[in-house]
Amino acid sequence: MRAGGRQEKVEVGTIVTLDRIKADKDGNIELAAVLLVDGEKITSDASSLAKVKVTAEVLEDLRGPKIVIQKFKNKTGYKKRQGHRQELTRVKVTGIK
Repeated sequence: MRAGGRQEKVEVGTIVTLDRIKADKDGNIELAAVLLVDGEKITSDASSLAKVKVTAEVLEDLRGPKIVIQKFKNKTGYKKRQGHRQELTRVKVTGIK
């Protein structure tokens, strides 16, 4: 599965935390597949994978841990402090078709 520039290995029932994704009115999303393993058969062809969709339901929207960014330059009096919390979405994979 590919979402937000990252790839995750998932099965049906897997819970994954992704960058914030907007869901439809039912709380479901569709994601693209990067590689499909079905028993002994492995599919990595882009034209075949265009037909495969990974469906997931949104469990919750949350924010990640606080990251503190500090910059300092010696002997110039320059100090800068900044914080960041990433917007995240927790989803549960419901189907791979």
